[in-house]
Amino acid sequence: MYTIQNSTFAPSQDQPGNEYETSFEYHCSIVLGVAFLCTMFIALKRIVYSHAQGGTETTVVTAFYSLILITSALRGVWFLVFTSGLLKLQVSYEPSAIMAFSHKQWLCTFLHDLFQSLGSISLFSIFILILVFWADILKKYFEPGAKRNKPMATFQSLVICLILIEIANCSFFLWGFYSSEGMILANASLLAIVSIVCVWQITTFSNQFRTVLKTLGAINQVSTESQVKRIVWITVTGNIFFVMRAFMETWFAAILIISYQKHGKVDEVFNSNSWVMMGKQLSSWDVYVLSKHWSEVAILCLMLYILQSRFTSSRRKDYERVDGGTENIQEAKINVKTGLSSNPV
Repeated sequence: MYTIQNSTFAPSQDQPGNEYETSFEYHCSIVLGVAFLCTMFIALKRIVYSHAQGGTETTVVTAFYSLILITSALRGVWFLVFTSGLLKLQVSYEPSAIMAFSHKQWLCTFLHDLFQSLGSISLFSIFILILVFWADILKKYFEPGAKRNKPMATFQSLVICLILIEIANCSFFLWGFYSSEGMILANASLLAIVSIVCVWQITTFSNQFRTVLKTLGAINQVSTESQVKRIVWITVTGNIFFVMRAFMETWFAAILIISYQKHGKVDEVFNSNSWVMMGKQLSSWDVYVLSKHWSEVAILCLMLYILQSRFTSSRRKDYERVDGGTENIQEAKINVKTGLSSNPV
């Protein structure tokens, strides 16, 4: 069995309760939890509004907002219930190497890591859904005669794969193959890989998508500038987020592995106060949590803004004009395909 051990396995019985976390960590957890709950309520309000409006776009819009709502809810619970120390469900604020069934708080530690993982999967699913729809639309224009799978079925298959990987990770923990810190390492490695794939796919599809929009706009003699700008917004913000995420998760996984190889434990990684922010001494775990989750708040807010601007009535008319007309669409398919044949992506 592989066990990542931590010298701070459990606090001593005479350790004061207020040493569970610092005042800075406590207030940061509360603020982040409230921030995620705010995005959750905004997403819920948008879902209700979308259903009231009706139309063919309702299903897709609801799917995006539902993922934002689920992500925000999971993150809000994670910060306010598990991380803030209000209930002190864990051994300590920083992760501890606890084996399944070996400690009275092992279940709370397991749920803490599980909520963290599910929140990440839900967040990444937002961009996976975007990429799936982009791929379907691009296939329509670049391969007119090819058989196309239903986008939602493809999306569900990809998300189920991520969930199955997480189930396997949880099973390894419950079977005693590794400790709770092993779960954290496995999740960091998975998220780093998914982040790199997302950067690659977003960049590739966005370049093709902009070409399609410009070609359709030229054929139908309407402006597609707003759509192109929206694609650029999603590309830039998505790539910045996933590049940061890939770097953070790779860095985090690497220092865990190096620390374990050198010392046989990883408590130095979580507990060393080697960072200074706003005049506060912070541990590597503090920096990891703050950087990771404030970037998540930012990307969720940006997605709410982009989705709101995408589905205004004035811009919906532009899409109808661009996509209108069977003859123009067929001509667009030919022109887009031949126009890019000399420069395949």
